[in-house]
Amino acid sequence: MSELITSPQNARIKNLLLLQQKSRERRKQNLVVVEGLRETAIAVENGYRMTEFFVCPEISNQTGFVDLVGNARVTEVSAAVFEKLAYREGSDGCIALFEPRWLKIGEVKLRPDPLVVILESVEKPGNLGAILRTADAAGLDAVIVCDPLTDIYNPNVIRSGVGCVFSRQVVACSTEEAQQWLKDKGIRSYAAELQASSHYHLHSYLGPTAFVMGTEADGLTEKWLDFCDERIIIPMLGSIDSLNVSVSTAVLVFEAMRQRGFSIP
Repeated sequence: MSELITSPQNARIKNLLLLQQKSRERRKQNLVVVEGLRETAIAVENGYRMTEFFVCPEISNQTGFVDLVGNARVTEVSAAVFEKLAYREGSDGCIALFEPRWLKIGEVKLRPDPLVVILESVEKPGNLGAILRTADAAGLDAVIVCDPLTDIYNPNVIRSGVGCVFSRQVVACSTEEAQQWLKDKGIRSYAAELQASSHYHLHSYLGPTAFVMGTEADGLTEKWLDFCDERIIIPMLGSIDSLNVSVSTAVLVFEAMRQRGFSIP
């Protein structure tokens, strides 16, 4: 029988809130917070180990979690407690804790003619999550986050990415490590740049390809602009000179997928 917690002052509830709010604490305890049955299922399906599962029977009408929790500790919480815990609207009343995977770039497995996305210093969790959702939809080999300014397991990354951080190979590393890896793997790199003269759709992305994306505020640094094989631009026809980085990434990735016949090798 699972335990029932009715007080927001309970030590385990306080710790769960701390894990949600502090990247440092998630690292220290080696835990990831996942809200939502769909996201929890994606993590389990991709082999992540669940350690605890919190569910609010007053909110959740789901029974599917029974097959997901395995040997994880199950705890019921009252509606008042879950209201303190929930960090998104329309929650389905469950939060799980998982052990993260800190994949190293040398451990990434690639298919023939891989397609990857490189992100430099991404800072907004919502953008990273949206890019991971695109990566899953397109079946990308990997997303490499260089010199990250946000935790790849930030709850808002998981929420905006609908759990796709668990379904793709995601690596956090330095720019130098990523560039050496691209060289070693023979992957041709394309820098998305506002000042580029070459339109993105005029290139072939049939071979090993990496799209390199910068921040919306500053774009890519010279480190990447000097390194990449090509600089490409998405032409803008209106008053605005750029797209959201997650939208730009989707445009480039799906042009590559179009050229590849929307098939995964």
